[in-house]
Amino acid sequence: MPKARLDQTYVTLAYCAPGRAKTDYYDETVTGFVLECRSTGGKTYYLRYADAAGRQRQFKIGKADDLTFAAAKKRAQQLRSEVVMGGDPGAAKAEAKTVPLYRELAEMHLADAKIHQRSYSTTEMYMRRHILPKWGNVPLTDIENRAVGQWLAAKRAEGLAPATVEKIRVIFGRSFELGARWSIPGVDKNPTRGIPRKPLNNARERFLSAEEAARLKEAAAGSNNPQLLHIVSLLLLTGCRVRELLDSEWTNVDITRRSWLIPTSKTGKPRHVPLSSAALAVIAALPRFKGCPWLIPNPDTLKPFVSIKHGWQTAIMVARLPGVRIHDLRHSAASFMVNSGIDLFTVGKVLGHANVASTARYSHLANDTLLAAVEAGAAKQAC
Repeated sequence: MPKARLDQTYVTLAYCAPGRAKTDYYDETVTGFVLECRSTGGKTYYLRYADAAGRQRQFKIGKADDLTFAAAKKRAQQLRSEVVMGGDPGAAKAEAKTVPLYRELAEMHLADAKIHQRSYSTTEMYMRRHILPKWGNVPLTDIENRAVGQWLAAKRAEGLAPATVEKIRVIFGRSFELGARWSIPGVDKNPTRGIPRKPLNNARERFLSAEEAARLKEAAAGSNNPQLLHIVSLLLLTGCRVRELLDSEWTNVDITRRSWLIPTSKTGKPRHVPLSSAALAVIAALPRFKGCPWLIPNPDTLKPFVSIKHGWQTAIMVARLPGVRIHDLRHSAASFMVNSGIDLFTVGKVLGHANVASTARYSHLANDTLLAAVEAGAAKQAC
């Protein structure tokens, strides 16, 4: 085990002893700093040391052809200091090699979303279009908060809607939440946390009046889709979400108890929707198809409608209600209840809201009802 005071000249002249595969030259000034000379002519710098368990380790510093002796020795001194302080540079390097690229975490994220998330296709689309092109080939440890913030700001500058950018941030952040839960190497922080963002105001409130609802139902009655009137009527009478209705089965409806079970709602929990006499009348008039379990199936396929977009667009044009969305029927059902004097808590329970904040958007409607009450009281006093 030759020892020498290594320098650039010594390294240039050093060679592998004849008849051997390699010869190691240990530096006299830095403990464990070694030059390995191979019979093939290659030369490499290493630091050799004992780890905390007493096992012999070596850390490759680099090839002599790729860096100067001064740079190699400086690096060896840094590594030796780390070892003296109880560190293990070889273990840290090995751990760094196990850190996956973001695309590997994204694959695990999507596999989980496919099982547990109803809007899997949306997550997959955002991941494919926006996130993977930027971060797919980046190691998880190299994804930093500042870079993510700049990337999201650039997305906004490209003209993406604030809600779209926020959706991208949420999905990207979700990957790191899952990575932390699964103890994925390199996931010790969520780089989307703490990024400043402006509050979103996406609430789009459109409430149909009784006259507008009547026009819409009249237009739906003349639709080429024979089920559209039933769909529109039940959405207005129950306040449910359109997908909840389209995926409902006859076994979910209990006529005797006047209750409709939605097995899996947006909140992930089952809920029961009370059925008014008017809703029961609509259900009683629904066509039944032999062997078909669905409440309002597509008559052509006897399966749930994939979409009712075409019939809906035609109906709102005929009813002179351009821009009205089918989800606005849910808002309208809430507005009819609130304006009839029903309190917000009860309305929220009917709609299946997970928290009061979701129902708070209808508070101004309650104020209208209260204003009508005080006006009526004032009029009575004036008599």
